[in-house]
Amino acid sequence: MLVSAKEMLNKAREGHYAVGQFNINNLEWTKAILLTAQEQNSPVILGVSEGAGKYMGGYDAVVGMVNGLIKNLGITVPVALHLDHGSFEGAKACINAGFSSVMFDGSHYPIEENIQKTTALVNACDVLGISLEAEVGSIGGEEDGVVGAGECADPAECKMIADLGVTMLAAGIGNIHGKYPANWAGLSFDTLAAVKEQVGDMPLVLHGGTGIPEDMIKKAISLGVAKINVNTECQLAFAAATRKYIEEGKDLQGKGFDPRKLLAPGFEAIKATVKEKMELFGSVGKA
Repeated sequence: MLVSAKEMLNKAREGHYAVGQFNINNLEWTKAILLTAQEQNSPVILGVSEGAGKYMGGYDAVVGMVNGLIKNLGITVPVALHLDHGSFEGAKACINAGFSSVMFDGSHYPIEENIQKTTALVNACDVLGISLEAEVGSIGGEEDGVVGAGECADPAECKMIADLGVTMLAAGIGNIHGKYPANWAGLSFDTLAAVKEQVGDMPLVLHGGTGIPEDMIKKAISLGVAKINVNTECQLAFAAATRKYIEEGKDLQGKGFDPRKLLAPGFEAIKATVKEKMELFGSVGKA
């Protein structure tokens, strides 16, 4: 059964570890992440971008697949199904489809409009017991066509959004989506500490977890980050394993062209990546 991310993130913040959000793109992805969470006895958040939701055939299809896998694979660790960087309409659609958590990304709106739209969703999510993530200060790089430069959030604006009653807050601290460029300045821990001072106990979210050095990840967790999003790293691992299988000509041997065989190395590569991240984030054994 899907759960809200609220309890798992409050526990993570108190225990000084972070829960990973791993974005899903298809059945292989979802199954690999769920099985790894179960094997590692770790809570997990499955992230779905609006683009990935559309790709998988719509939010009802995603909810049906995830619920079916949880039941048939015997998954007992806490699992939240979360809309990643949702629009206002997207968030409403996911709430209706049965997601247990949504993110409304109003960071590109003027702060007044971000507050107005977030408030409307706070009320709906409260009634339904769904966790809600909000964002202040856009995250750099490209996410489903939304390009941001990796701004640092204004701590006063973070407090305004946090005070609305959201579950968790994504604050831009110089992090970006995708691969980090060679000239990346690193995370702004001054911004993170200032945000933390303003929002108190609210669990903070670090987007763009791929490629941030381990020491920075650990420092971010120590400063109140309780949720870290990983997407690109799983994609790169899946692509590399699939490339290797084909370049070695394995798809031409016997029934090697069977998609179950063709996609197996990529599936294992995702599992290995997720395990590594759960160990780094400190969520292993915390379910």
